[in-house]
Amino acid sequence: MIAAEGKIILVPILLLALATTGISVYSQMGGNGLKGVNIALWIFILFSLYFFRDPVRIPLGESNQMVSPADGKVVQILDVEDPEIGRAKQISIFLSVFNVHCQRVPLAGKVISTFYNPGKFLAAFNHKASMDNEQTAIVFETVSGSKYKVKQIAGLIARRILNYMVPEMVVEKGQRLGFIRFGSRVDIIVPPNFKINVNLGDIVEGNLSIIGEFE
Repeated sequence: MIAAEGKIILVPILLLALATTGISVYSQMGGNGLKGVNIALWIFILFSLYFFRDPVRIPLGESNQMVSPADGKVVQILDVEDPEIGRAKQISIFLSVFNVHCQRVPLAGKVISTFYNPGKFLAAFNHKASMDNEQTAIVFETVSGSKYKVKQIAGLIARRILNYMVPEMVVEKGQRLGFIRFGSRVDIIVPPNFKINVNLGDIVEGNLSIIGEFE
């Protein structure tokens, strides 16, 4: 399946590629230059079809177990002091351009707040990105009353964060949370009563990998 978020890019590029293909085949306009543009467009389309893939995944784990909100690599686990969560642990997942870029709700509950912060566009694997880059932060409260936060963070070439969460929304585990176009980062901020089940360097998949659980 192709993510709906990719259609705004794929449709116009596909139409342009079809037009340049038609011109190249049925006329001599443009010569080798047009053929080169045409080849580049089709390569970009093939890459975009791969990038905007949106596999159907049923969330795993028990009701108190948090699934990964994103595909990628765990690049940081550290202690933080968060304004909403308080003393907490931050788990950072780096998404390369080869990862699925849909984000999913990691645990059922209610949206407490959302916050958008315009910022820089540092490379997403740079740990300063968690503080300095453009980002959207969503605070959730689980059905048992625990709070946690998910941050969608733009990267060097990711210039569009889509967030579908609004305050007071009741959400289910695995529900679509948002989408970040191209390389990016997702941070999960959890309180001390959360037992982390991943390590630095682990490769995780949205809805399929268990990040940890509330005790």
